Amino acid sequence: MAQTCTHLDQIVEVTPSSTGCEDCLAVGSHDWVHLRVCQICGHVGCCDNSPMRHATAHFGGATHPIIRSYEPGEDWYWCYVDEFGFELEGAPPAPSHP
Repeated sequence: MAQTCTHLDQIVEVTPSSTGCEDCLAVGSHDWVHLRVCQICGHVGCCDNSPMRHATAHFGGATHPIIRSYEPGEDWYWCYVDEFGFELEGAPPAPSHP
């Protein structure tokens, strides 16, 4: 049986909350590696290679299961619950940040 994300019905069109990791910016840091956007509420958080791992922390607190890369040219998604990465055919291009 092929692995799939069982939370696709939770994805909505979101507006990114920030042009950088909003939690890092709140504490005066710009020390992130890559950015991720929550596909349920638009929270922008830093990736797990970043020191503070705010995207994963957001999942832990808000339990929003799906993020999307917020990096130019990357259109992949990740479901924390199903531990599954994927792309969606026909999905709009990922929003880009300055």
